[in-house]
Amino acid sequence: MSTGDRQALAAFLRHRREQLSPADVGLVPGGRRRTPGLRRDEVAVLAAVSTDHYERIEQARGAHPSVEVLGAVCRALRLTLDERDHVHRLAGHEPPARHRSQGYADAGLMCVLDALAPHVPALVTDDLSTVVAQNPLNVALLGPIAAERGLRRAFVYRWFTDPDLRGRYDPAQHEQLGREYVADLRLTSGARPGDADVRALVGALETASEEFRRLWALQEVAMRRTTRKVLHHPQVGRLDLECDVVVSPPSGQSLVLFRPAPGTGTAERIALLGVVGVQDLTPSA
Repeated sequence: MSTGDRQALAAFLRHRREQLSPADVGLVPGGRRRTPGLRRDEVAVLAAVSTDHYERIEQARGAHPSVEVLGAVCRALRLTLDERDHVHRLAGHEPPARHRSQGYADAGLMCVLDALAPHVPALVTDDLSTVVAQNPLNVALLGPIAAERGLRRAFVYRWFTDPDLRGRYDPAQHEQLGREYVADLRLTSGARPGDADVRALVGALETASEEFRRLWALQEVAMRRTTRKVLHHPQVGRLDLECDVVVSPPSGQSLVLFRPAPGTGTAERIALLGVVGVQDLTPSA
């Protein structure tokens, strides 16, 4: 790791923060603001780091920020891939490979994620199903996957190891959905032969799940596409959803939309989830 340029990094992050409004990142403005752009504490919340930690980065103080923290800050500031790479170089790191998210989410997909927030649950994943961002409705629907660490952020890993998450999906669909997730993972493994992250995920799944080992042995290969899914939510009941997958070519990341199926009453129940589910996620004073 080189020493980088901490002062230039601080100036770049400060400039980008001042260019963003709360509405740009899906936040409610609230009250009069003394300075333009986002506040440092708002960036810290979006990046899931402490305000003090983010302030030290912007003030070029303390230890060099890690790759994971930089990825989260780049996601919070809605930076492009080129800007993300620039930030890593200024911090003294080699930029991650384009297919490695390291907490970063594609800026274009984040814009759509923010726009969908009031009405459609949605999330952003990398090509290993690592959930790097969720809007509040999706957190209310599936739980805070993006806030987890390590393998627990990978949806395919959670599918085979987390009975609480899997239990929200209709049992009649478990076999087919499991095959789809495994086939998509095998497609990624073929595109990234010998990749350490792929080997680690597959190895962990083979150790943790006999079901995964059985499905992996089928040698099925297929990209994720639109799928009809039925979820049973503990607060709002049955949800019939069309799950659309939109891939961003620059980053290879995917936006997954959980769109209410027409004529099922799901749109009304999603609206209710936006009231009761999102309220439950709001910390008490």
